Amino acid sequence: MGFALTSLGLAALFVTVKVIGSYFGDVPENLPELYECVAAFGLGGSAIACFGRVGGGIYTKAADVGADLVGKVENNIPEDDPRNPGVIADCIGDNVGDIAGMGSDLFGSFGEASCAALVIAAESAELTASFTAMMYPLLITAVGIIVCIVVATIGATNSGVKRARDIEPALKRQLLYSTIGATVVLIFITEFALPPTFTINEVATGRWGALTCVLCGLWSGLFIGYTTEYYTSSAYRPVQEISESCETGAATNIIYGLALGYLSVVPPIMAMCVTIYVSYRMCSLYGYALAALGILSTMSVALTIDAYGPISDNAGGIAEMSHMGHEIREITDALDAAGNTTAAIGKGFAIGSAAFVALALYGAYVSRVQIPIVNILDSRVMPGLLFGAMLPYWFSAMTMKSVGIAAMDMVNEIRRQFQDPEVADGRKEPDYESCVAIATQAALHQMIAPAALVMLSPIIVGILFGKFTLAGLLPGAIVSGVQMAISASNTGGAWDNAKKYIEQGGLKDKNKGKGSPQHAAAVIGDTVGDPLKDTSGPALNILIKLMAIISVVFAPVFQSKMGGIILKLIE
Repeated sequence: MGFALTSLGLAALFVTVKVIGSYFGDVPENLPELYECVAAFGLGGSAIACFGRVGGGIYTKAADVGADLVGKVENNIPEDDPRNPGVIADCIGDNVGDIAGMGSDLFGSFGEASCAALVIAAESAELTASFTAMMYPLLITAVGIIVCIVVATIGATNSGVKRARDIEPALKRQLLYSTIGATVVLIFITEFALPPTFTINEVATGRWGALTCVLCGLWSGLFIGYTTEYYTSSAYRPVQEISESCETGAATNIIYGLALGYLSVVPPIMAMCVTIYVSYRMCSLYGYALAALGILSTMSVALTIDAYGPISDNAGGIAEMSHMGHEIREITDALDAAGNTTAAIGKGFAIGSAAFVALALYGAYVSRVQIPIVNILDSRVMPGLLFGAMLPYWFSAMTMKSVGIAAMDMVNEIRRQFQDPEVADGRKEPDYESCVAIATQAALHQMIAPAALVMLSPIIVGILFGKFTLAGLLPGAIVSGVQMAISASNTGGAWDNAKKYIEQGGLKDKNKGKGSPQHAAAVIGDTVGDPLKDTSGPALNILIKLMAIISVVFAPVFQSKMGGIILKLIE
């Protein structure tokens, strides 16, 4: 998955540049317009990511929550038991939300970051003088793929995994080694591709300034991934504390999980702050795009370890439904527990890259509408800032409620089928297709309102209130959206692994494992966390990126007489 997606994305973008470039001709004056047209590539990627993340997230969690509530909580049957009518929909949901959703999300990030870098670089005379220098953003991804191939090959042949506890470190090492390898290779590719000095956005810089931006993004991505792992893995104290809080019931479990999520925001945001400051000082707005591409340079491995969790989860489901031996389920559970943590690392990685991508796109938007400095005290900007900061809350409310509505339909259908004694006893096969149909219809119907909110907000604000109000809306959405996404994803991941920690006998009393009151409290926390970590949290990436790329593509409209109709009438 990782290599297919990154390779296809890179090839498609390069071909797009060459095809559109042949239409405009090899004329330097046409380059800004050429790369503004190429920016629509990122819009296409994000539009599909909206379907994958929002629709897929609603699908997978409606099925998961419904199957868990009726199966594990009400009827006390194992997870993925074939008697549960919702298990097939749950397995499909892993593919729809966690595979298609994450893949389309990071494909969108790659397309948007690359397009933002190309749009901003087109303003530099030194960079536009050389096609190699202009293609530096694509070269970052290209050499990253090569490094990841080497690391993945070594990891597959020399994993050193002999026990369950070896799985997680082996996966994490691939991310570390690919980051180190990319650091070395990027030094040489920067020396080869970029001129010694160049000017961009009236800031004089050079190849080493650009390299600093890329490396800051690359290493901050690794730091964000590792801090996410600390807060979501059962090997560390935060998740163990949540497990112990289940001794006093579900309420304390919920309280501890929320506190962990809020606290887990601190380290990633500090890393982002450092990277944002250094990147802007080194290369102005171009630095943001390079930092985003730095994070995404190891996307092949990041996607690989993220997809590991859903694949292991589905393998466990197949083992349970096929009545395989308990020893096979124990192995798939160990793989799933490790995959759960690496999936959380992948979500942190995706959120961090989305933040820098959105900043890069914001820089491209400000450049296109020719706003030299955005003054937040401006009466046109401040309302947009506040409105933008509110949008992630509105969006999260929609997606959470959508999961609740769909899950209620799923629960009612599963309960109806369990009323048949033959289904409950396993003598008759449940009607799996009805649950799949409910999840599919609910996902398609319930994603319309959140998707419309994301797509229409920048267009309506730009046309009615103008480019300055939109210049406030975008950073407002970025600032609150990134922090909400980190908190929601880590809270849900921690609750999930706290449940698995109890199931594996992590609590001191061996009678407090599966089927105990402590386990029941952990299952409730996990069920609450499911839409947080797999729907609302990851979908916020799409909100901040899609709004920004739409603003870039529609910038000429906001710059024209159509922009700011209401403010013009007031004035």
